[in-house]
Amino acid sequence: MRTVDPQQRETKRMALLDAASHCFAESGFVATRTADICAKAGMSAGNLFHYFASKHEVLLALVAREGEQIQQAMAPLAQAADPMAELLAFLDHICQLACDRHYAGLALEISALGHRDEAVARLVKANDRVLRDGLEALVRAADQAGQLHTVLSAPEAANWLATLIDGMFARVAADPDFHPDQQTEVLQSLVVHLLQGR
Repeated sequence: MRTVDPQQRETKRMALLDAASHCFAESGFVATRTADICAKAGMSAGNLFHYFASKHEVLLALVAREGEQIQQAMAPLAQAADPMAELLAFLDHICQLACDRHYAGLALEISALGHRDEAVARLVKANDRVLRDGLEALVRAADQAGQLHTVLSAPEAANWLATLIDGMFARVAADPDFHPDQQTEVLQSLVVHLLQGR
């Protein structure tokens, strides 16, 4: 009996998720066929079912992976010696991500699906909670460091920061002439004004 190499299996699974993310961003979840995903991943049609039970399971795995990536990005931020500088650097990172039309398109496709699909909605909500908890921890750290001057509570500030981040991706989708990498200083200035009153 042939043994399965777990690392090789995981590599192929990630390749299918990467391919699916491109297909969903470009064509939408509904229009994408499993054969399209396999072709994008450079695999023969039907290979996907060795790793996922359905296209829907691929979608859920993609959203879950996004949550893991958010967790990894947020975890170290509140431990920074200069929380406000770390927040501004994080916003710069967000602007760079938003420049990727594929990434922005996938984010909006997942958001739209979350309004119609209960399983997706649960994962999207959990991912949003991870982001807002991380932002809230960063705001609290900045407050403890004496870097804030705002009437907003930490949860309120985190909600507004998340709203600005969500808006960045929505703007990319709505306006092809909007370039997030050219808006980093504006976004950072808005946040400084929001949290420091200047």
